[in-house]
Amino acid sequence: MSDLGTEPVAEPELEHPGRWATEAPDRPAIVMHSTGQTMTFAELDAEANRIANLFRSLGLEPGDHMAFCLENRIEFLALAWGAHYAGLYYTAISSRLMADEIAYIVDDCGARVFVTSPYKADAVDEVVDATPNVEVRFTMGGPLPDHESFEDAVATQSADPFPGAVEGQDMLYSSGTTGQPKGIKSPMSGAPLGTVNPIAMMARFMFGAEEGQVYLSPAPLYHSAPLRFCLGYQRLGCTIVVMEKFDAEEALVAIEAHGVHASQWVPTMFVRMLKLGEEVRARYDTSSLVSAIHAAAPCPVEVKRSMIEWWGPVLHEYYAGTEGNGLTYTNSLDWLEHPGSVGKALIGEVVIVGDDGNELSVGEEGGVYFRSDSQFEYHNDPDKTAGARLAGNLSTLGDVGRLDEDGFLYLTDRKAYMIISGGVNIYPQEAENVLTMHPAVFDVAVIGVPNDEFGEEVKAVVQLVDPAAAGDEMGRELIAFCRSQLADVKCPRSVDFRDELPRHPTGKLYKRLLKDEYWQGHQARI
Repeated sequence: MSDLGTEPVAEPELEHPGRWATEAPDRPAIVMHSTGQTMTFAELDAEANRIANLFRSLGLEPGDHMAFCLENRIEFLALAWGAHYAGLYYTAISSRLMADEIAYIVDDCGARVFVTSPYKADAVDEVVDATPNVEVRFTMGGPLPDHESFEDAVATQSADPFPGAVEGQDMLYSSGTTGQPKGIKSPMSGAPLGTVNPIAMMARFMFGAEEGQVYLSPAPLYHSAPLRFCLGYQRLGCTIVVMEKFDAEEALVAIEAHGVHASQWVPTMFVRMLKLGEEVRARYDTSSLVSAIHAAAPCPVEVKRSMIEWWGPVLHEYYAGTEGNGLTYTNSLDWLEHPGSVGKALIGEVVIVGDDGNELSVGEEGGVYFRSDSQFEYHNDPDKTAGARLAGNLSTLGDVGRLDEDGFLYLTDRKAYMIISGGVNIYPQEAENVLTMHPAVFDVAVIGVPNDEFGEEVKAVVQLVDPAAAGDEMGRELIAFCRSQLADVKCPRSVDFRDELPRHPTGKLYKRLLKDEYWQGHQARI
């Protein structure tokens, strides 16, 4: 009989593309749906090693920072893995942002290296001028002024991994109510490259991910969930199919053509696919789906019910933030018993807190907090970091909600008036700051109002200096003025005019009164 106390304990297998470059070198790691471009795991691992060696040759050490602003392209995930292999902090920046918005993030995160592509050619000069601390600038996919060829630089490097590689860490940006984006920074683990990853664990144990499956990413890769889940599924040896941009029917084509097992969506995508109509939807076989994951925005009850009726009980929903301070989860069957819920806590404990800081009872609405040992900070913003925390390891994403008797969480509002339109976080202060400077505007409030397709859309409610100037022409002028300075997704799609906005004598705007007008008849205000 063996002595169990002396038997060796098996080392956990490391999970990163290098493992699959050995075990399944010819398996596709990335497939671009529209073009068919493919990168195998052997090619991905070799490219990531070359990129990591390039960063090291430039003097970057673990804990240093790089940033990139790219459209969905086959090199995107290889670049992220290269930064990860090098043990760096890396910031993916939305390719929809304007030059000054990109420059702010590049400068604020302290990036020593910046990578972009000709897709952002219109922003290059302004970004270069506004980011003097960047040491090296690269372009991939074509030349840009003041940028070196990324492909040429990478080609000079060895594809051999360097010894002692440790896990890198993303530092992604989420705007604050001040109007400036804030980097969400978690401490480096210092763990060996390939150490068990929370997203990969979720994929395996909650969503049924297995080696060799196919994961479809229909969203921009710079968003936190698409980026993290793509890397997480690749850790498990799964093929990632990337859509260059989302199209409702083309997404169904992709599911059938690639035999997709797993995918991640936002509710707007569900709405668009449902609007295709029965005849179009019936053309495509979606029976390969094991899991259809969604998050980022509240999903209307009837939309989700319709998706479950169509695809079966494969929908999985979670509520979490880039901050990583907690997570709730529900599968399809639990959701059907608790429609409208975003699930029960799996990471951290959900606590509902009143304005006085005291915990509330079941059914009472208040601030949604997670009690956990999570560590994160908003880079260069100690006030925002402090504002997200209460005593006793409580931290919040700024949402309002309630718990039912079974511990399921229902979101009802957002304290910071953040707007989520089509899964994109929009902070109204940014548009308000722009519109306030228009000479015709006396006062302005930007709010989220109901939209059947996007969940919410951005609306500006404006008090003019001259009320007689109100009308469609002025509305178009204000929208164009905002779009000249901000990404269009952040700007109002419509403008309403008021003789006066509801403000307290101290100057505080009662935005809730405005918002409630537009949300009458809706169970929640999001």
